[in-house]
Amino acid sequence: MRWTIKPKPEQREIDRLAAELNVNDLVAHLLLQRGITTYEEAKKFFRPQLEDLHDPFLMKDMDVAVNRIDSAITNNENILVFGDYDVDGTTAVALMSSYLLSYYPNVATYIPDRYEEGYGVSYKGIDFAEDNDFSLIIALDCGVKAIDKVKYAKGKNIDFIICDHHRPGENLPDAVAVLDPKRSDCDYPYDELCGCGVGFKLIQALGSKKEETIHDLVQYLDLVATAIGADIVPITGENRILAFYGLQVINEQPRIGFKAIINQIKKTCLTITDVVFIIAPRINAAGRMKHGQHAVNLLTETNLEQAQKFAAEIEKFNTDRRGLDQEITQEALVQIQENKEEEGFTSVVYKDTWHKGVIGIVASRLTETYYRPTLVFTKSGDKLAASARSVKGFDVYNALEGCSDYIEQFGGHKYAAGLTLAENQYHNFKHQFEKVVQETIDPELLSPEITVDTIIELKDIAPKFMRILKQFAPFGPGNMTPVFMAENLVDSGYAKGVGQEETHLKVAVTQNDSHKINGIGFNLGDKLSLVTSRKPFSAVFNLDENEWQGNVSLQLKIKDIK
Repeated sequence: MRWTIKPKPEQREIDRLAAELNVNDLVAHLLLQRGITTYEEAKKFFRPQLEDLHDPFLMKDMDVAVNRIDSAITNNENILVFGDYDVDGTTAVALMSSYLLSYYPNVATYIPDRYEEGYGVSYKGIDFAEDNDFSLIIALDCGVKAIDKVKYAKGKNIDFIICDHHRPGENLPDAVAVLDPKRSDCDYPYDELCGCGVGFKLIQALGSKKEETIHDLVQYLDLVATAIGADIVPITGENRILAFYGLQVINEQPRIGFKAIINQIKKTCLTITDVVFIIAPRINAAGRMKHGQHAVNLLTETNLEQAQKFAAEIEKFNTDRRGLDQEITQEALVQIQENKEEEGFTSVVYKDTWHKGVIGIVASRLTETYYRPTLVFTKSGDKLAASARSVKGFDVYNALEGCSDYIEQFGGHKYAAGLTLAENQYHNFKHQFEKVVQETIDPELLSPEITVDTIIELKDIAPKFMRILKQFAPFGPGNMTPVFMAENLVDSGYAKGVGQEETHLKVAVTQNDSHKINGIGFNLGDKLSLVTSRKPFSAVFNLDENEWQGNVSLQLKIKDIK
């Protein structure tokens, strides 16, 4: 792994901010690296305020969207809330439908079938709307590229309001309103909202017309925080406020559906990391293994007994998903090994029987293993479908644009995307993707990087510092958990391999013959000999609290050793 130490802010700036906030240099250093330079900015960082959320009407088309929903309600129209089958889509549908149903009954939900309809707005969904007399569709986490489908709906006298956060194409669909902060003509101050976040801005705008305040809408933020975590959007600015209060709701007054999941996992005080690795995979498993509507049903259920049945069903989906994911990952790793002479700057694998619901997870696993922009293909009807994942610093969405001659459809983000193509274009595409990546990637990006915030002395690791550090949360892109580096560490004689087959590394280290601290390095068992050689070594780590028999102690969560 490459260790890259972030540039140190100027000492005079560190001294100034430390004095202004009455904190030590280390805290001031970390804040400056996060762009926090004044007392006022620090106050907003440590004490996010709901009042600092932006006016939703700053978003292009928001007034039009609100007026169209109001007229639908006045005219007793049927409204269909449509969303993608992933966490961002299903939470957004749960949010929008439960809000509208709180004061208007003619609302239903629709999640496309991952296998029959694929990603985003579908013709089948529009036909369903026509057959059931829906004249307005609110599409969430999808739709900004659905030009033909919106036109098709218009021919059936069905209007669309689109709430999306993906990059639009050259032209926008002819919808009544397209709410997307990434529109080039949209001046909304924050463009990193997730799809559920855009949906929340719409209910905020609708609520303001009914004289509801932001405090009346806090109950919906558990859904928004879950989508923010799962969709890996930056936890900065407005997202930080939404995630901060959403986590409070999850931990203090979760909706019945979340309560049912939390009861199963028997965990208290969830962090954003728990949301990403515990709650989100379960919600996602419904769309991967069966149908995304199961997730919406759970998230909108108000009876705990019924919600627990739904949660048990989703738990089974998640267990099945895990088994498939491991099996397919093994097959894909074998395929990469066998085709090693073909592999250069990318990993592209295909098997027609792989389960479409888990290829995204498999692509992530392969990226972790081989650290290459990765595509995992499977058969989907008469087409091939793929999930793409990238390495830090490389825009896979742009790379796919460079292969668009061979692709029928694609969408996504810098680090994750999806696409479909005709089977006879697979080899052409694979060749072109390798060529585009080879020509555009900095080869240095093909070895994993650990970005280190700062070098630290073990003597500076104290409970007070940890208390402040915990207030930097919620962590995520744009505000990652601080990574520290310590030099001249020596094993105090207790280092050993732990876990099954001793895959993990447990240490107790000292620096300058004092300040002993324990550490754990997951999957670093092979570094044991480096530590026990009695030669000084360096480590990069996060700080962690270890609870054992009621005692809490600080420990290093080691990421790498040299």
